Amino acid sequence: MTAESCFEPKIIGFLCNWCSYAGADKAGGMQVAYPPNVHIIRVMCSGRVDPQFILSAFAKGADGVVILACHPGECHYKEGNCRALQRHRMLVLLLEPFGIAAERCRLDYVSAGEGAKYRRVITEMVESVRKLGPLAVACGE
Repeated sequence: MTAESCFEPKIIGFLCNWCSYAGADKAGGMQVAYPPNVHIIRVMCSGRVDPQFILSAFAKGADGVVILACHPGECHYKEGNCRALQRHRMLVLLLEPFGIAAERCRLDYVSAGEGAKYRRVITEMVESVRKLGPLAVACGE
């Protein structure tokens, strides 16, 4: 057994209350199996996820972060998911100088009825981070 196969990534998930969190609930209701590696933080809107939250998650030991938003045009707060997309693009550029690969911070869209998509996104994220291995970042707290 290799060290990589023993590694279980710690992933923080910021899920929008109205769509993505409901999608996660739908996946649970469907009783479909998916990795339990994502620790969910429920936010009212993905647009309220401050880049500092992501940086803090990495500084406190997260191996990956996933932000799940409403689909474009479906945000309950009109433009929150557009704001989240802009912040994510900026954040990926900020993470690179710290040695944090872009694949460790993912933004995707999951609606309330997409339990199967939630399962797929979470499974892909966990597999991707598992391949990258543990994050070893020198961050001061």
